Amino acid sequence: MSEYSVVGKRLPRVDALEKVTGEAVFSVDVSLPNMIHGKVLRSPHAHAAVVRLDVTKARTLDGVLAVVTASDVPGYKNRGELSFTQLPHLARDKVVYAGQPVAAVAAVSVEIAEKALDLIEIDYEELPPVLDPLEATQPSSPLVHDILRTNIITDSQPDRDDKRSNVAYHFKINKGDLEAGFNEADIILENTYRTQKVNHGFIEPFAAVASVDKAGKVTVWTHSQGLFTARQMIAHFLALPTSQVKLVPVEIGGGFGGKTYQPVAPLCGLLAMKSGRPVRMEMTRDEVIKDSRPAAESIVTIKMGVTRKGLITAASASLIYDSGAYPEMSHGMFTSGNVLCQYKIPNVSIDTKDVLTNKVPSAYYRAPATPQAHFAMESHLDIIAETLDMNPLQLRILNAAEEGDTQPNGEVFSRVGFKETLERMVDYLQIKGKLEGKNRGRGIACGFWHGGSGGFGVYINVNNDGSVNLVLGVTDISGSRTSIAQIVAEELGLPLDQVKVVIGDTETGPWGSNSVGSLTVYSLSTAAYRACQDVKAQLSSLAAKRFEVDPSEIEFSKGLFQVKANTEKSISFTDLARSTAVIFGKGPVLGRGTLDGMPPAPTLSVHAVDVEVDDETGKVRVISYAVAQDVGRAINPLSIEGQIQGAVTQGIGWALMEEYIFEKGVVQNTTLLDYRMPTATDVPMIDVMIVEVPSPRGVYGLRHVGEPPMVPTLAAVANAVYNATGVRFKELPMTPEVVLNGMKQHDET
Repeated sequence: MSEYSVVGKRLPRVDALEKVTGEAVFSVDVSLPNMIHGKVLRSPHAHAAVVRLDVTKARTLDGVLAVVTASDVPGYKNRGELSFTQLPHLARDKVVYAGQPVAAVAAVSVEIAEKALDLIEIDYEELPPVLDPLEATQPSSPLVHDILRTNIITDSQPDRDDKRSNVAYHFKINKGDLEAGFNEADIILENTYRTQKVNHGFIEPFAAVASVDKAGKVTVWTHSQGLFTARQMIAHFLALPTSQVKLVPVEIGGGFGGKTYQPVAPLCGLLAMKSGRPVRMEMTRDEVIKDSRPAAESIVTIKMGVTRKGLITAASASLIYDSGAYPEMSHGMFTSGNVLCQYKIPNVSIDTKDVLTNKVPSAYYRAPATPQAHFAMESHLDIIAETLDMNPLQLRILNAAEEGDTQPNGEVFSRVGFKETLERMVDYLQIKGKLEGKNRGRGIACGFWHGGSGGFGVYINVNNDGSVNLVLGVTDISGSRTSIAQIVAEELGLPLDQVKVVIGDTETGPWGSNSVGSLTVYSLSTAAYRACQDVKAQLSSLAAKRFEVDPSEIEFSKGLFQVKANTEKSISFTDLARSTAVIFGKGPVLGRGTLDGMPPAPTLSVHAVDVEVDDETGKVRVISYAVAQDVGRAINPLSIEGQIQGAVTQGIGWALMEEYIFEKGVVQNTTLLDYRMPTATDVPMIDVMIVEVPSPRGVYGLRHVGEPPMVPTLAAVANAVYNATGVRFKELPMTPEVVLNGMKQHDET
């Protein structure tokens, strides 16, 4: 029997009813009086100088209320180094990727706004585009930005290269003696692997509504994975203090990291300021694919040495990520904490470069930088297992890291459930039995996610009817409000329906970090727990006054405040809450909880997939999929299963079908007809095995959930395809054409 009454239960999301009834408010549902519509003119070129830009005809078109270019942006007056909050939302002297905004228009209708875009006269002088990330690292390569210098981060201290370069970040991590480690090895294997750019595929395109009041305050309604980050970005763009920008959260139709970026909201605010009217903007799917922030292309070289018994003695990883036109994130920051980490490897070298090219910028996508690296690493391990004639799962179990082991970045593992998770998969596959059939193969892979934490605040208002309002300052993108509500209900001894969740705006809600990296529930849970302790402490004092005892003599258990020495003297949480305003006259109790950050809780996800390959078409059909993942403690197993199944589905698309197709840096497949994503017919039922090895960090032993299942999917599918065909694909995606050609070449040799 569970020790908890609410935590650990398979409960529906608290926002489910309003979602299925259509009552949930999304960005495009916001409608204000006298609202007008904004549209964006985008560059058709990957790299070009803007020679002439004339918006006169557009401004004089009847129905147009504002036309803006880079010269109208208040935040561009002081051009400095490139940072996340300073990236241009309108091109200045030149464009650096196809799809980059050049001008924006606001008009009384979408049709008039689009007509105004056609009237903007612009002359370009095309420049040589930088398209290959390897060539971009060469001194002879043209520069994407003439002000960029390389930030060098090592395991000793940060540094800066004074030479101008297309390399934005260069991470170097070393552990042990690499040369000595390779000398100890009986077998050394080295291979290079490549992955492609892929889109997040969120259902809801970017959208926003903005208005400006008489005092000049800008209010923006938009979906963002970080309300306070978005506020800062908009304030910088508009050259306003953050107190003059208010972000009002709305529901978010998928993000997966992509909605940390705000391509619409800053422009929407600027057009509202220029026109004096509320403005709504919504991107088309074509625009989303051209100007969101997809996962980066990667080129990863893995070199690994092992003994004949399978012990890994040394490993090096050289990773190059194509970051596109702007350095919006450091992929190396993620690889340094996620690559070659789940195994005991005494000697390690990790070298990661973020390279700029004239392509759509890449940034955060579910487990940033990590699926690419694990595609290489876990494919490589399978090659080693085959070379050693060893079971690939046993090879991983043999080398699995344990508590006390040191990671490449120097961190020491606390309690981790790596071996338990691997052994759970071993048991599952033993029951499942051997895979039979022509052109069928089974693949396994492990995925590690280091995780992280952020700063968050939580308010709990106790209502005099016994319910509570749980006030958060972070977007719910993964069912987080339900999980946190379950924790609050558990701590306060309330049924879940007595916890009303409110996501506050940037003026009324507590501060919150971005909802990214599977850190939201992990971090928020501690802040919520602390807020609950604050509530209980205040109510304990009130109960002590009621029973005329010292507060230290009051205990709280199963929804009751009672005197320790005489438990017959008790009062329920609900009754005490009802009496506060009437008897004590102090008004409602307000509990506060904050978290500045805490160490992460590393997580392992083990995948096994069975595929069948059509030898006439090359099409890969996924026939079964299973995941074993250590979640620490399952707050809501139903929600966890959904997170894992969704991540696997995205990973299958990445492995088999999705890709950006470029011609001279211009994306060619900008609709969902030609940018192919998985549908229900492409994915089987995904079996989820929840492993619970509680983390010693945070409350309830939680670990990170949403990111880890994305990490090993690419490699698991690739390993399965190899076992079905005998062809090792080291580059993604494995489309039918690619697989068929690979099989033909294999047969010929």
